[in-house]
Amino acid sequence: QVQLVESGGGLVQAGGSLRLSCAASGRTFSSYPMGWFRQAPGKEREFVAAMRWSAGITSYADSVKSRFTISRDNAKNVMYLQMNSLKPEDTALYYCAGRGDSYYYTAPEKYDYWGQGTQVTVSS
Repeated sequence: QVQLVESGGGLVQAGGSLRLSCAASGRTFSSYPMGWFRQAPGKEREFVAAMRWSAGITSYADSVKSRFTISRDNAKNVMYLQMNSLKPEDTALYYCAGRGDSYYYTAPEKYDYWGQGTQVTVSS
């Protein structure tokens, strides 16, 4: 059974940083796409960043490019999202997700496995 567990969210002032973690169990995701998505109140879930580590592929939403960095520790089977220069509009529930095959997508509906989410709140 695949489980994804996010951690690292919290309250931070604008301009600050947070690092989110996503611990996976039941499957090794080094060869499969994984991503970070977020959902703010009243809005649809949106893509933030994705990676397929074994292929050296990473993607970012334009709104977070140059501020966020996705990475993973294969030994621990953990994915990270380093978030710098946070803005109030980054406030959302952040989810990690994984695909069940190796095809690379950034659309949330293409992802099969989801964590429960971790809240990020950025104050102005």
